Amino acid sequence: MNKETKEKLEQLQNLEQNINSLLAQKQQFQSQQLEIENALEQIKDTDKVFRIIGNIMVAAKKDEVKKDLKEKQDIVELRLKTLEKQETKFREKASELQKDVMKEIK
Repeated sequence: MNKETKEKLEQLQNLEQNINSLLAQKQQFQSQQLEIENALEQIKDTDKVFRIIGNIMVAAKKDEVKKDLKEKQDIVELRLKTLEKQETKFREKASELQKDVMKEIK
């Protein structure tokens, strides 16, 4: 195997590590998104809302909490879209490298 092929294999391994890292981040954001959706669903059915600050719960205005949750939801959705775009680019590049390496090996 020549030097160029070895370098491509290393790049491919790096891309796979990056993809795995992105998938882990994506999973964390999906979990956050689910928590936010559940919180928004829960505050629909109640008049009293509390916010956790440190180790205590403090009464809060429902509208403010709802607004904060929606803002967090928007941020999480934006981050998820960004991660998905990065994942797509990495997968495309990995596929190209894999094809190149397979050609060179054969």
